[in-house]
Amino acid sequence: MNILALIATRKGLFSLHKDDSLSLTDFAGVPVSMILASEQHTHWYAALNHGHFGVKLHRSDNQGESWHEVSTPAYPAADDASDGDSLELIWSLEYASPNNSHALWAGTIPGGLFYSSDAGESWSLNQNLWQHKQQLGWFGGGYDHAGIHSICIQPGDEKLIRVGVSCAGVWQTDDGGDNWRNKATGMRAAFMPAEKQYDPNIQDPHRMVQCPTDPSRLWVQHHNGIFISSDSCGSWQEIEDVAPSSFGFAVAVHPQDADTAWFVPGIKDECRMPVDGRLVVTRTRDAGKTFETLDKGLPQTHSSDLVYRHGLDIDNTGDRLLMGSTTGNLWLSENQGDSWRCLSNYLPPVYAVRFLK
Repeated sequence: MNILALIATRKGLFSLHKDDSLSLTDFAGVPVSMILASEQHTHWYAALNHGHFGVKLHRSDNQGESWHEVSTPAYPAADDASDGDSLELIWSLEYASPNNSHALWAGTIPGGLFYSSDAGESWSLNQNLWQHKQQLGWFGGGYDHAGIHSICIQPGDEKLIRVGVSCAGVWQTDDGGDNWRNKATGMRAAFMPAEKQYDPNIQDPHRMVQCPTDPSRLWVQHHNGIFISSDSCGSWQEIEDVAPSSFGFAVAVHPQDADTAWFVPGIKDECRMPVDGRLVVTRTRDAGKTFETLDKGLPQTHSSDLVYRHGLDIDNTGDRLLMGSTTGNLWLSENQGDSWRCLSNYLPPVYAVRFLK
């Protein structure tokens, strides 16, 4: 296959080819909020946000050559379990099994986790997690409503699932979704009053990733900074004083080395752009004890690039990283971030990048 990665943008879905060329794959002019594709799965998925015309989901059965519309997740009608919520965004998509292209999970705004066993033809809301959302009053961070942006499925145990929720912390099920527990102990929300800052139910993780070969290690880029768990979310430790900033949205972890992770720092809240106009990536190789600042090939003056939650990805080798920004820039590194090569300055704003793993 010639496709290396897919890029979801505000005006369509693009393919990055192995010769560094880019092509518009489909959905010209339409915002693509999330993509799901891999070389080992026969079905690929693209979530679209048509604004006034609503959220749509498309599936490709021929590795992106053509797409057709399938069903979208839907909330139940207003009753005791729901106040009549409607789908605003498909924010995360993950295959539920490494060997089954029909089974997948979708995280949405406003705060619903959905499961499909038939390649997106139908969906079921996980009512057990939804009840926690309703009872605890999950709230939005950058959006008006809470949203599930990260879904981590335990390698070797498909019933062990963790989701990152903005704003409601981290939730875990050990039985495929029948029972859920909050697993954000140790996270700190500096935006709350002092007596509530460590409440696990109000934490705002921006993105959560898990090391495939050491799944007890998880990393979170939080609104408040960087957090690490080395005991399967039993506890979280805050990593402080990371220069130039510990604020950001994206995080990637090395697939074979749980101590190595990458972040894209920015200015918190006020303007959300690189510190001093210098776009950099920070990398730790020792589980957050120290960080390197990586800038070779990245703009060092007048940069306003913001990298969204899903705008940074790493391939299975652990050497190649792909990063796309809100200004339509796309960079590739083939040496773990030591240097970056700009592939395009002219894409629409990038929402998500995904290697075909």
